[in-house]
Amino acid sequence: MWKWKKTFGGGMRFGATTVLLAALAVTLSGCLYPKENLKQNIPPKEAVRNVQAAVDQYQEELGLLPIQNSSQDVPKYERFKLDFPKLQGRGYISSIPAAAFENGGNYYFIVIDEETDPRVKLMDIVTFQKINDIQNWVKQYMDSRGTVPKSDEMYPGFYSIDYESMNKSAPDIRSVFSGVGLSAIVDEEGVVYADYGIDLMQLKQRNADLQATDETDLREWLVDSSDFVPVKSPEYRLVNGEPVAVKPE
Repeated sequence: MWKWKKTFGGGMRFGATTVLLAALAVTLSGCLYPKENLKQNIPPKEAVRNVQAAVDQYQEELGLLPIQNSSQDVPKYERFKLDFPKLQGRGYISSIPAAAFENGGNYYFIVIDEETDPRVKLMDIVTFQKINDIQNWVKQYMDSRGTVPKSDEMYPGFYSIDYESMNKSAPDIRSVFSGVGLSAIVDEEGVVYADYGIDLMQLKQRNADLQATDETDLREWLVDSSDFVPVKSPEYRLVNGEPVAVKPE
């Protein structure tokens, strides 16, 4: 049984204190992640539906998707950001949604399954930025010490992060799927990820009908059951009934 369950327990235990301290910090000094808690950044389902309809019509009439160019090196759930000017310029939408980064919001609207059944989803920029911050700390530590600042093994090849050795505190990362606190994990090469194991286990417990083969990337469960994508995440497989982070082969 992997150790993320212990992390989950700790997150629940200290969550109220963390939220209170974060609120005080925002009040006194301003938020590091602008507009993180504003009501207009709650992603409206209606906006996702409207943008999906616009994308479908755009593709049907023009034979293309209104997406920005990207490369295969970009992770699948970050790869194809929506190109709102293409939609707006041709009249498929009248305005950019308030939740969109392009209009001051905290989400990128992205397109997944672009070659089969294009779907519009939301990528949380706050989580993206916080994981990038941790990645920068880890890189600086590795550049100066030559080792990865890792602690306990959470999954095979993935570890909790030793923040103390970097003279840092673990940031409060809130899941867009459940609102619970997420941990960051690091692999042997020093790559940092957000760990969605808690969300996957909760989803599995709520939906007994969920099925997975040995090759199923469990992140698809999260994507299929919500408007979001698990940004900055490793792949997951079901091992002995539990979600386990894995390195892609």
